[in-house]
Amino acid sequence: MGSTTSRKSRRVPIAAGFILTAAAMAQVAAPAAGRGGAQTAAAQSSGPPPAYPLRPVADSAMVARGKALYDVNCGLCHGEDARGGDGGTNLIRGTVLLNDQNGELLGPVLDNGRLAEGMPKFNFTNAQILDIAAFLHSFRVGGYDVSRNRPATIVVGNAKAGEAYFKSKCANCHSATGDLSGFASRFSDERALQQRWLMPAAGGRGGPPAPVVTVTVALPSGEKFEGRLGRIDDFVVTLTEPDGTPRSFRREGNAPKVDIHDPLKPHKDLLSVYTDKDIHDITAYLVTLK
Repeated sequence: MGSTTSRKSRRVPIAAGFILTAAAMAQVAAPAAGRGGAQTAAAQSSGPPPAYPLRPVADSAMVARGKALYDVNCGLCHGEDARGGDGGTNLIRGTVLLNDQNGELLGPVLDNGRLAEGMPKFNFTNAQILDIAAFLHSFRVGGYDVSRNRPATIVVGNAKAGEAYFKSKCANCHSATGDLSGFASRFSDERALQQRWLMPAAGGRGGPPAPVVTVTVALPSGEKFEGRLGRIDDFVVTLTEPDGTPRSFRREGNAPKVDIHDPLKPHKDLLSVYTDKDIHDITAYLVTLK
């Protein structure tokens, strides 16, 4: 970690609490030698840096060394991606790193630590600080998470496999030349198409309203009532008859007898059966029905 003659130039690692106060920012305004240099000083004199500064691509060896140092000393608190961990803050969104160019703002924080916030002091040299800065700056600030970026298309399945699945599971109720003829042409976005066939109870554009769930209530006397299901639980069942008359029945044991008619029950039953591949394949097939 360096000889004793270089202890004055050593720095300490990252742990917790990375948001600088205005006073702290003023104290570190002048960049340390070897951290940022004249380029950073010139940038500061011309005004504040942009919210998401564009920095030169760091040397891959520096990033690798910085990652090794970070993982051992900082990862537990701040997470392996520096976006928060076991009590540590999100470093990537902190003002220090947002304004830092090449360790000139990061270094003083590492030098002094944040003892009140649980951040200890570690012995890092200037070179090690630069490596850690290179690693932390290797993360993209805006749109960093690929999983949150909207893909260009969700049609990534096998249409032939989707057709086979459709014929085995769906053809008893639906037909590509019947009710689903031109199905894909009803949507301008494949995501809406997928949502429609996967969760048709949502209704919405791309087809008729979701089917109505009805219920038949048979009383012990033999009298029956049927209508749109309103509510059902262990104590009561309510319905609205075709003429608009509301009905409510108390449930006790097995009386009255209640039969629910849900046209979407086959769809709901399949939700627990589909794999991701099934969903991708069926969508890939349905987009061909134009």
